Amino acid sequence: MERVDYESLLISELLQDRKNGALNVRPWYQRRSVWNNAQKAYLLNTIFEKKPVPTIYVRHVLDIDDERSVKEIVDGQQRIQSILDFRDGEFAARHPSHVKPIKFDELSKAEKQSFLSSKLSVGYLIEADDPDVIEIFGRINSISKTLNPQEKRNAQFSGEYKQFCLEKSVGLLSFWRQSRLFTDTDISRMLEVQFVSDLAYNMLDGLKDFSASALSATYKKYDETFPQRAELGERWDVLFRKMVRVGPERIEKSIFRAYQNSHSLFHFVDETRAKNWTAAEIERLITKVDDHITELLLADEASERDRTVLAAFSGGNLHRIKARRERRRLLERFAG
Repeated sequence: MERVDYESLLISELLQDRKNGALNVRPWYQRRSVWNNAQKAYLLNTIFEKKPVPTIYVRHVLDIDDERSVKEIVDGQQRIQSILDFRDGEFAARHPSHVKPIKFDELSKAEKQSFLSSKLSVGYLIEADDPDVIEIFGRINSISKTLNPQEKRNAQFSGEYKQFCLEKSVGLLSFWRQSRLFTDTDISRMLEVQFVSDLAYNMLDGLKDFSASALSATYKKYDETFPQRAELGERWDVLFRKMVRVGPERIEKSIFRAYQNSHSLFHFVDETRAKNWTAAEIERLITKVDDHITELLLADEASERDRTVLAAFSGGNLHRIKARRERRRLLERFAG
């Protein structure tokens, strides 16, 4: 193979290639399409949001019978097929200008034009023979790293719940950093997304134990549709508008700097939202709990009950249900 030339390809050009029979999405070495509709919809949302889509690799092959060049998809089959399927109306995707996921025919004329004029990054393999293609295909599909549970969850699912959690995580990036709930390294490994996923799960179903398998089950349950998305999103935004007004620096200087403890604070404020908390009231609650824990830490002697409370805020299993329930009891005590 001589080289790889990188160019842009309009989606409209891709569709025209298919119409002209100049596109081969499934060459002999490709696997069958395996993406579900949620994964396809996530890709289309990425395009609508003008976010980067990984480069697609193409080899030009000559169709001797028709005397024409055909674009053979070496890597990017799932992405290309998703775009084609969306154009054919086979599934709906979430568009930023619409409340609910919509199909291609439901887009406005301007939205269709924007979609069709979107550019894909394409690497053209120049003078690549079959051995070249097989080697490249193998290299591209063998590059990986060891993934933590949340990264695996993120790779496995692409639907409504994942998109909700990513959206809310990104929207609070400065809050995570300024409060030091999560370090840059934590964020690079998606630990704040796992936190959001778990908190949202608890807001939906009530206080639960932390469970990686339960989180994965929630991602799966709400992959295709997430009926509670709008209602939970409104609750989430109300909660964190108040927390931002409280100030990330207040969180950072309290016992709630540990994200497991903040999980309890956030969940409790949402759970008791009928109280219509103000930022000042939340800050007073933080101060009361913080002062109490400090007193227990400085006490010469501690009762068994005091040790239980301390363990719930500074023990080794802060994310377990026993600790979460104990923290809620203390929050309830000082919330009056």
